[in-house]
Amino acid sequence: MSAPHKIALKANKVSVQHEDFKAVNQVSLELHSGEWVALVGPNGAGKSSLLKALAGLTPAAGYVELLGKPWTAWQRRERAQKLAWLGQAEAGQDDLTVYDVAMLGRLPHQAWLASASAQDRAVVEVALKTVQAWDWRDRSLGQLSGGERQRVLLARALAVQAEVYLMDEPLAGVDVPHQADWLEWVRCLTEQGAAVVSVLHELNLALKADRLWVMSGGSLVHDGLPNSSDTHQALSAVFQNRLQWREWQEGDITQWVALPK
Repeated sequence: MSAPHKIALKANKVSVQHEDFKAVNQVSLELHSGEWVALVGPNGAGKSSLLKALAGLTPAAGYVELLGKPWTAWQRRERAQKLAWLGQAEAGQDDLTVYDVAMLGRLPHQAWLASASAQDRAVVEVALKTVQAWDWRDRSLGQLSGGERQRVLLARALAVQAEVYLMDEPLAGVDVPHQADWLEWVRCLTEQGAAVVSVLHELNLALKADRLWVMSGGSLVHDGLPNSSDTHQALSAVFQNRLQWREWQEGDITQWVALPK
C-alpha cells in the first residue's frame, strides 16, 4: 500500500443506542485515503450500526469528521459527492431499470431536476461495465438475483466517484469469481486515492485488506494488520477460539488463511 496522505474519515467516541441496548459503544478510529479497511466480527457485534453511524444514516453520539471537516459542517449535497454508501438488502428500487439505478449515483452531481449530462452517462456506462452489468441495463432491478442486484448497487456507488466508500456486506450473494473481481475494483479505488471500509463475513477476503477493524459487543477491540499475530489472536478471541491459522505463499506475498477448528 502506498503511504496514506490524509485522514479521510475520523470518529471519536461514537455510540449508537438501539432501544434497550447499545449497539456501538464509544468507538474511535481513523481511515486514511488510499486505504481499504475490512470491518469484521461475529453477528451482532455492531458492525453495520457503526458503518451507518459513520455514513450519517442512524442517530449517533460522538464526533465524526469527513475529509478533515466535521460531519455537521457539510452541506448535504456536497457530502453526498464525497461519500458513497452501499448497504445490504436495500429495497424500494425494484421497478427501476439497472441503468436508472446506477444513474442514481450521479444525483449529487446534478442540478435539481436536471437531465443526465453526457459525462453522467459516460460515468454510468463505465460503472456498469466495470461490474459486468452493462448487458442488463434495460432489465428491472427486481428481475435480478441477489448477487446480480448487489453488483448493480455497487455500480451505483462507483458512479458517485466519491473519495470515501462505505460498504455493508457488499459480497452478500455474490459468487466466488465476482468476489475476486470486487477485490480488484476495491484496489483500483484505493490506487486512485479513495478510502474504503467494507463489512465482510468472508474472513479470508477480509485478510487481504490493508487493515482490519475487529468488533465485538459494540466495541472496536482491535485495529491491526491482516498478517499480524495480534490480529489473528483478536479474531480468534471474538470467534470463541474456533479458528485455526494457516500460512500460504502467494508469489512473493505471505498470506494467512483462517480455517474453522
